[in-house]
Amino acid sequence: MAAVADRSSADSARRAAGPVLNWASPPELIARAESFLPPPEGTLGEQPDVVGRFRDLVAQMLRSGQNLHHPRYLGHQVPASVPIAALFDAVGAVTNQVMAVFEMGPWATAVEFALLNRLCRFVGWDSEQAGGLLTHGGSLANLTALLTARNVTFPDCWESGVPTDAVLVAHSDAHYSVTRSAGVLGLGTRQVVSTAIDDRRRMDPESLDRLLAKLAREGRRVMAVTACACATPIGAFDPLDDVADVCQRHRVWLHVDAAHGGAVLMSRRHRHLLTGLERADSVVWDAHKMLFVPALCTAVLYRQQSHRFETFRQNAPYLFDPSAPGMAAFDSGTATMECTKRATGFGLWGLWSLLGEPLFEAMVDRVFELAATLHGMLNDAEDFETLHVPECNIVAFRHLPAAVRNAAPATIDTFQRQLRTSLIQSGAFYIVQTQLDGKAALRACVMNPTTTEDDLSALLDAIRHEGKSLTS
Repeated sequence: MAAVADRSSADSARRAAGPVLNWASPPELIARAESFLPPPEGTLGEQPDVVGRFRDLVAQMLRSGQNLHHPRYLGHQVPASVPIAALFDAVGAVTNQVMAVFEMGPWATAVEFALLNRLCRFVGWDSEQAGGLLTHGGSLANLTALLTARNVTFPDCWESGVPTDAVLVAHSDAHYSVTRSAGVLGLGTRQVVSTAIDDRRRMDPESLDRLLAKLAREGRRVMAVTACACATPIGAFDPLDDVADVCQRHRVWLHVDAAHGGAVLMSRRHRHLLTGLERADSVVWDAHKMLFVPALCTAVLYRQQSHRFETFRQNAPYLFDPSAPGMAAFDSGTATMECTKRATGFGLWGLWSLLGEPLFEAMVDRVFELAATLHGMLNDAEDFETLHVPECNIVAFRHLPAAVRNAAPATIDTFQRQLRTSLIQSGAFYIVQTQLDGKAALRACVMNPTTTEDDLSALLDAIRHEGKSLTS
């Protein structure tokens, strides 16, 4: 019965028969979740109907969650995952395959290393020379890679602390986890220096060159330069070859946050966007974005495999066997923040092994094509304003009906935010918001290859409907 309920809900989402998001306030949902828990004193009864209760719990989860498989989900960079990938993940969860040392998760370790070898080759590296690890999400991955950069750039930093003249140079649209990492690493968020971007919101290499020269004259030491492939607001891909030229000239570590865009390497049509990625010192790549596997599965990749062991410099003889030092290379705990680590690679490994790379290529190409179609629709509509030409599956825009078109900028910004809230609470669509050059904007990210042109056309109509309600 639970399986029937699951299948019915999933089919409903795929057919766009129900809301994308069943909106409810946080306190309401918390109270509802708590109502299913046993009373404080304890029991559910002497003979609970476990099967029936399981069915009710699953149905509640499906009713109250975000319906990512709904073709009108166009929100955050979280995909409608390929369901069979979740089954591979489930095998790891049911058997509780965990990692820290090889012997705790031998097959999980083997799967992780096989995936890392393959991902490194896609970047353009020799898998014998390159290496990395899998971890839980892009934020932790950025922190790990930048910790490595810190320790390589300042060799005595682990023992002696961060030099007071250290700075981190970052794309001004870099993910917030980059600045957060600076705080965690002891560098300090005030020591993050943003470099200029061009009219396409890409890192400007000439400005970067001048900035690095200026910092050198001032006696500031650059821990790393963080570039984007692609940046979150509009999906802009930095000109990595030119950025790498600058970093090489100044002998600076280049880190590329390719959490979203790494999967573009799978597409023969679009992989040119990542030209130069192979020249980076470290790369972050989320499989739980455009490789369409369940969260969380992120690769931290290093051009030089030896850098994997610079992240942490600690001994733990109770965990890492000193009698078998060669095995340390296969102990995930030597390279990750986590000690006990979930086996994150099973979903990606299973999907890749079962259906191959053409699946990833087809899905990347499809969502890119849909974003281009949406951009064209918005351009053709007099009451919408596009804010960029999309390079990937992200489109930022504004709705400007006659009632607000000539209003003050602050009024227009408020209208965009209210419009987005009204739209998602209606359940018709799920989109997000961003801010570009001080302007509030609507942002759609096509993450479901089953979305259609009819869905995109309906998005414009739904926005108009909500906008009319707000201005009438």
